[in-house]
Amino acid sequence: MTSQVSSPAEQADEAVVGEQRKPAGEKDVRRLDRVIIRFAGDSGDGMQLTGDRFTSETASFGNDLSTLPNFPAEIRAPAGTLPGVSSFQLHFADHDILTPGDAPNVLVAMNPAALKANIADVPRGAEIIVNTDEFTKRAMQKVGYEASPLEDGSLDGYSLHEVPLTTLTVEALKEFDLTRKEAERSKNMFALGLLSWMYHRPTEGTEKFLTAKFAKKPDIAAANIAAFRAGWNFGETTEDFAVSYEVAPAAKAFPVGTYRNISGNLALSYGLVAASRQADLPLFLGSYPITPASDILHELSKHKNFGVRTFQAEDEIAGIGAALGAAFGGSLAVTTTSGPGVALKSETIGLAVSLELPLLVIDIQRGGPSTGLPTKTEQADLLQAMFGRNGEAPVPIIAPQTPADCFDAALEAARIALTYRTPVMLLSDGYLANGSEPWRIPDIDDLPDLRVQFAQGPNHTLEDGSDVFWPYKRDPQTLARPWAIPGTPGLEHRIGGIEKQDGSGNISYDPANHDFMVRTRQAKIDGIDVPELEVDDPDGARTLVLGWGSTYGPITAAVRRLRRAGEAIAQAHLRHLNPFPRNLGAVLERYEKVVVPEMNLGQLATLIRAKYLVDAHSYNQVNGMPFKAEQLATALKEALDG
Repeated sequence: MTSQVSSPAEQADEAVVGEQRKPAGEKDVRRLDRVIIRFAGDSGDGMQLTGDRFTSETASFGNDLSTLPNFPAEIRAPAGTLPGVSSFQLHFADHDILTPGDAPNVLVAMNPAALKANIADVPRGAEIIVNTDEFTKRAMQKVGYEASPLEDGSLDGYSLHEVPLTTLTVEALKEFDLTRKEAERSKNMFALGLLSWMYHRPTEGTEKFLTAKFAKKPDIAAANIAAFRAGWNFGETTEDFAVSYEVAPAAKAFPVGTYRNISGNLALSYGLVAASRQADLPLFLGSYPITPASDILHELSKHKNFGVRTFQAEDEIAGIGAALGAAFGGSLAVTTTSGPGVALKSETIGLAVSLELPLLVIDIQRGGPSTGLPTKTEQADLLQAMFGRNGEAPVPIIAPQTPADCFDAALEAARIALTYRTPVMLLSDGYLANGSEPWRIPDIDDLPDLRVQFAQGPNHTLEDGSDVFWPYKRDPQTLARPWAIPGTPGLEHRIGGIEKQDGSGNISYDPANHDFMVRTRQAKIDGIDVPELEVDDPDGARTLVLGWGSTYGPITAAVRRLRRAGEAIAQAHLRHLNPFPRNLGAVLERYEKVVVPEMNLGQLATLIRAKYLVDAHSYNQVNGMPFKAEQLATALKEALDG
């Protein structure tokens, strides 16, 4: 969904909850400036769909928002168990925000497992809505509750709403020709209706969505809509919910434009399509399904009308092999994967370095090593991207910083690959891939021109005066070799992984030539034109926080908190990780202390120390979850005081 925003401004990431009230019939309406809601339930309870729908309506309403889906790796974990809990957190506000929030103001727990798995994150005084129908003795014992948490006083510090969601849903759908089990499946829509009433969310979009989703099953569509409306009406009529809440649109948070809610993987997909159109090249994706990158394959397969071809290969190696072949044939070639797939693709990435062909290798990082944590986030593939190939095989690396920024990162990766004739690594991660935020739909006229010129004929004259085509004769500015499309008369040339002779591209085992080619390939990467690093330092701080990738939101939120508390602290965020911006060394020299928060054990800090001889201080987390703003603010305050 899209919404219009009329004026720009910037506000703090966190703000105090308002207390303004106004009557609305018999119930009060309280005005808030932000809310954090977490839906949690069994992996079959539809929590991701519920969160997605609430998010879509919130985006159409015009709030700023940030989301954090969190789901188990198992396709269907045992029902009612802690490993099977799926959750979706949404932070929405009337001002500019940066993270999904540290702690939920509202927890919707569909069963005992959901309550137990999430209660530690819920602050005292927050609202908890529980589906009492699921709090049976057997279900509670399954997750270790010896007594009912609804009765033992352990939830006395919260605003607890006990709602028999399953019973109410079945009762609301008794006029439909459904079994009880079929009717129970709609309880997530009842919960969505209730929360939509509590926070004055629009309803039309959800009803249209359900009608379209179940177009071939109109009875199921009607039942879900009825459950959704019943949840809304329950909130309106029950005495248990005496107050509803309003969060005004974030009219001052964004520049003028048309906005839509977008996830990182969807933004990446759109960025790849846009890059192919701006380059006037067909887009080819050679891929093998892997969490959390598969959504890009799914999305791009829908866009054949834009000249997109998707190939689901039999394995990771075949996927990148097909993509490299497409690059040789003149396509904008892409392969998508996660860390385990990058390991399998490494030899072909090295081949692409040797062939000097444009290829986008998109790594949606997840917890490792090996299979690791398929549905959890991490940014621990940086050193793999930098060095994970045999021989000297340098590859440019870029990293988006937010879900919406994945669109621009895809365009930038394509620019580098096409201009410099090189494979490019793009490092997103599960947090960005599955999270979402408002995205300003760009004007096509503002997108970069990525068109390239293919080789057309001979480019070199031999000593005997004959004109020939040399596939490794380089552009003096970019050091890129010509891109010769197979089948072009006169441009026949050898191709393969054995070292090339400078210029002619013939097979060469000459030591001096190999030394020259290795240094030339490195010089090409070192010479890539990337923007200088921008530093946010309004107060002349002595400490710099340096980040990369998805840590941007939590770092920025933490820095804002410290500045509001009177602390002077500078911030910079790297998009280009190879090569680094040319001014990075000068920036680092300006500060007495450099702190590098990462969701790994210090990989960027290691590179910074090695290249610039700076004593960078690492702050690391590898628990599969993104940083929390308060956690980072505390760590940065300790660094400032240390």
